[in-house]
This record gives sequence, C-alpha cells and structure tokens, in this order.
Amino acid sequence: MARGDGLLTTELDPDQPGPRDACGVVGIWAPGEEVSKLTYFGLYALQHRGQEAAGIAASDGSRTVVYKDLGLVAQVFDESTLAPLQGHLAIGHARYSTTGAPTWENSQPTIRSTEAGTAISLAHNGNLVNTADLLEEIDRLGVDMDGTTSDTHLITALLAARPDESVAAAAERVLPKLRGAFCLVFMDENSLYAARDPQGVHPLVLGRLASGWAVASETAALDTIGAHFVREVEPGEMITVDEHGLRSTRFAPPEPKGCLFEYVYLARPDSKLAGRGVYATRVEVGRTLAGEHPVDADLVIGVPESGIPAAIGYAEASGIPYGQGFTKNSYVGRTFIQPSQSLRQLGIRLKLNPLVDQIKGKRLVVVDDTIVRGNTQRALVRMLREAGAVEVHIRISAPPVKWPCFYGIDFATRAELIAGSLDVDGIRSQIGADTLGYVSQEGLVRATEQPASRLCMACFDGQYPIELPAADLIGKHLLEPNRRAAQPTEASTQVREGTNA
Repeated sequence: MARGDGLLTTELDPDQPGPRDACGVVGIWAPGEEVSKLTYFGLYALQHRGQEAAGIAASDGSRTVVYKDLGLVAQVFDESTLAPLQGHLAIGHARYSTTGAPTWENSQPTIRSTEAGTAISLAHNGNLVNTADLLEEIDRLGVDMDGTTSDTHLITALLAARPDESVAAAAERVLPKLRGAFCLVFMDENSLYAARDPQGVHPLVLGRLASGWAVASETAALDTIGAHFVREVEPGEMITVDEHGLRSTRFAPPEPKGCLFEYVYLARPDSKLAGRGVYATRVEVGRTLAGEHPVDADLVIGVPESGIPAAIGYAEASGIPYGQGFTKNSYVGRTFIQPSQSLRQLGIRLKLNPLVDQIKGKRLVVVDDTIVRGNTQRALVRMLREAGAVEVHIRISAPPVKWPCFYGIDFATRAELIAGSLDVDGIRSQIGADTLGYVSQEGLVRATEQPASRLCMACFDGQYPIELPAADLIGKHLLEPNRRAAQPTEASTQVREGTNA
C-alpha cells in the first residue's frame, strides 16, 4: 500500500524538483565504541545529501551485518534495528540515486562475499562516467549483479572478483579504473577503507575519535559525532584503518577539481570545504551580489534555507535592512495523498507562507540559491505580489545553471534548464520579476577563496574536467535494461560470515 514517506525536503515544488544532492557517507573504526550509533548520528548530520534510502554495515571481526531500507535515517533506524549492528567497525550511507533507480536493491551499503569468504561492504558518494566499460568487465568476469543497477554495485563486484588478493590490493587495482566522481567508504571484517577520486569532486574528510578514526562526507558530520577534524582525504588517495593504525596510499596523481556547487547549495552551512566555511562563503557571495547588481529597495529577504546567508551578505553590503519574508513549514514532506486541482494551485504555500506585515507596500530584494526550471521563482514572485509587495527584485547566489551534472548531482536535463534556452532578461520575464541578477562566476569563485583551476564549474560553463562518454553510454538509468529479478523489496538485514567465523 502506498504511503507518505514523511520526507522532509527543501523542495518547494515536489512536481518540479531542483538540484538533487549527492549522497552522504560515513565510516567509523573505533574498538570499544558503539560504532553503529556513531554512524547513525553521522548519517543524521548528512541527511541533506540524500533522502531516498539509508543503511549501515557493521562488523565484529567475524561477520558483517548490513541493514538498510528506503526512507530517512530516522525512519530506517531505531534501537531495535541498530542492536544487531555490533562490532568495532561500521560504514553508513544516505542515498539519493544518481545511477540506478531508487529501489531497495540499489540502496547502500552494498555487500558481497569473495570466493575466499571475505565480506566486502561499500558505500559511494558521486557518480561514475565509465559505467558501461565497467559493466563490460563484469560481464567478461561472469559476475552476477543480483538484479542491481547502480555503479556502486559494479565497484563492489570488481573488488570481490579478486579472491586471491587482499581487499587493499584489489582496491589498488580497481580504483585506477574508475572515472568520474567517487568518495568511497568500504570495509571487510577487520579494516576500514576510504578513497576519493583523483579530481576530488566531492568532499571526504578524516577525523580522530578518542578510540579510533572516522571519515565522512562533510566536517559537520565529524562535529556531530565528536570527532576532531584532521584533514581532507586527498584526491587520488586511499586510506586504510585497522589494528595496526592508519595508512595512506596513492592510486592516482591528484588533479583537483572540487565541485563549485557544493559551496552554493549541497554542503551544510556549518561545514568547511578546503578550509573555508560554507556559511562564510555564502555570505560573501551575497556581498558580491550587492556590488554586481545593486537596486533601490526597502527590504532584503532570503528564500529558506540556502538563500538566507547570501541575503544577509547582500543586506550588509547594500545597507538595505534584512528581514524574514517567509514562514516555512518544516514538517511538510512528500505525500501520496493527491490534492484536488484547487489545492494543487496553492503550490508552494504548503511549505512557505509570506509574512504580509513585513512585505506589504515594500520594494523587495529576494535572494535565492539557483533557478533551475523557473517554476518555483515564478510562484514566489506571484505570492509576494499578492501579499502586497510593490516591487520584486530577484538575486541569485550562483551563475545561471546551463548544463547538467554527470558527477553526482541530478539536475534537470539541459532542455529543462531555463537558462539553457533563455537569456537573463528572458528568464526575468518568465518569472515575472522587476529585475533579475545572478552573481558572476568570477565573483562566486572569489568567495570560495579557491583558485578557479581547482574547481569544477561544468554546470555553469559546460567545461567538464573528466571526459564524458557518448550520450548513449551515460545517464542515471544506463544499467536499467540489465536488471534481473531482484529481491527483497522490503527492509532486510544481510549477514555475511567472514573467514574468522
């Protein structure tokens, strides 16, 4: 029976979603600690990066247990589901699908046993672009994919296809074959591994616990579990943690191209990227916006949540007062209860309602993070005018998004991106704003305090730093035709006995 999933989401219009986040990964090696609970709270801190499914794998040195299901972290796990996840070692994953359908069998962590009896479990943030090549290798090896259709399962299968080698040795052979964005945490019964693609497209950080080590997608997750930030996992680096300590190896030379969109939208504002606070970056972008696109107005407001820091910066630099323009209903999520046509016309009012006393009779600067299709901004402008705003000036804290991402962010297709076919004035007309201004790409880069040469900006300028295959060899559902009958379709615990059993 279909049921509402209770998903709390930043989407203002569920029928016209904006950019979907990359996934979130956590890995813990901490003997004597409740590693599954540490992993749970780390995933809780990374919930914004993926809301389709969640899972945790844990090992006590003799067997690996995986529990995962569709839904939010707090929906999937409670005391009873965490109880079997015992041991000194765990990895976790919060998923948004970038390759493979949002099904149970594609949820993570994956688990696969080698012929030697070692269980390998893996969680992945990012998206590979040479999936078709990897699938050909899997077919040559005669490996059954068990009905899964994600690039993550391909990686796990390749690691498990070398029973005569240790997991670390297998990884040193497999990782150089991967192309695209990947932040991996994986494990056998005794060791934790973490690896980051040579471009370091998405973040992966290393932290120290009192009794061990932690890796996570963002520093905010380390803060949540009480881990001290040590450093980033370097591009092209693999880390191994076991009873002998922490070791680092290089599987590829670094070619840094960090995702610029992490600063705009993906990362939590209390995280740090390349040593720079995300919140500070977003405020600075707002200041830059004020300089690049000034306007006479009475009030600056931000669209919750990611538009607020830039709105604060815009107000600071412009001298226009900042105020709250919307009340957000934090508890509204997806629902399978279909609204009538009259209710559907209410649109984003289910999530945002304007503060009429703040807005009426005022000239507004409205700061948002991006415009994807334009439907949300059109509805916001109409709502503000109905609330009595006399002028609505939209300011966007990112350049126009003109190109899709193939490295772990699920944008609309190029044909659906409003900036792919219209110039700025055309977009302004479409959304009904009095004026529209985007921050320049140079201004955004400057706010990150990173050299442009170390950033991926493909969604803004179409310059993809990792070579892409032909159009028919890439895409979210590339592997779907190869699906086999897959079970189970409900929440399930998977157990693999190790060689030490």
